[in-house]
Amino acid sequence: MHSAIVPRLVVTPGEPAGIGPDICVRGAQLAFAAELVAIADRSLLSDRARQLGIALTLKEFDPAAPRQTHRPGTLNVLHCPLRKPCAAGQLDRDNAAYVLETLRLATAGCLDGRFDGLVTGPVHKGVINDSGVAFSGHTEFLAELSATPQVVMMLAAKDLRVALVTTHVPLAQVSGLITRERVEAVLRILLADLRTKFGIASPRVLVCGLNPHAGEDGHLGREDIDVIVPVLEKLRREGAMLIGPIPADTAFIPKRLQDTDAVLAMYHDQGLPVLKFAGFGNAINITLGLPFIRTSVDHGTALELAGTPHGDPSSLIAAINAAVSMVHASREVSG
Repeated sequence: MHSAIVPRLVVTPGEPAGIGPDICVRGAQLAFAAELVAIADRSLLSDRARQLGIALTLKEFDPAAPRQTHRPGTLNVLHCPLRKPCAAGQLDRDNAAYVLETLRLATAGCLDGRFDGLVTGPVHKGVINDSGVAFSGHTEFLAELSATPQVVMMLAAKDLRVALVTTHVPLAQVSGLITRERVEAVLRILLADLRTKFGIASPRVLVCGLNPHAGEDGHLGREDIDVIVPVLEKLRREGAMLIGPIPADTAFIPKRLQDTDAVLAMYHDQGLPVLKFAGFGNAINITLGLPFIRTSVDHGTALELAGTPHGDPSSLIAAINAAVSMVHASREVSG
């Protein structure tokens, strides 16, 4: 019965000058097995819908109203005012505060139970930093807002899930960041969330080695032997099903992935090129370790496409549907 309750998802369109508002307007034309609530400026959404020639009815969000699955052509809005009028494609650093406020409101709503999950549109890191706020990305900002000490970035496309030990750091720093403590912490979060947010009772994770050929018995680097192997052995003794370390150049062959629930890559460009090749346009970003469900589009603000007929909502649609599945899976696990 618990899982039959309609999920209520909060959507933040992100940078107002980018394609975030466009894909929200386009996505709202489809049916979803959830109630959607956009935290955004009402006039921004109505203006962009008009610019795109799309009919959209905006309704003020009423948290006390019974939950209803999304009706195509409508959208619940929790109004958050822009700081400055916004034109498609034209960044304004004064609106960085608006973007961050939508995320604060959405996170607060997830933490207090008003929303079952958060789906984020693309933000523009540069303009937020230019406004005087140090901002390295959604993932870190949401972790800070929810007082989460460690989060894990995972991307997914269809049945392929790739989580990362390190994310947006220069390649020259990666080796120093691959420590036993970090690899263990990331694996524990990955395994826990595969169980609790994806409903996979006994997850199987394939772990990539750091070096070519997973270090070739130490001849191509010692990190695989000295750091990764001891962590895998420790967690296996606790019952974890971990395969590896596997040379990254053969980790993604179909036979290996057949019985794998997720792949753990050591760094950004080790795992993500394969995933984006496999599901470009439909890939999504998922933050693991947060006390709530968060999925996101896996693309940028595409300023040049904002307000044109070319903004593709596929990634947003996939992110919403993934969040719906995760809400139901987490409810089943929690009983």
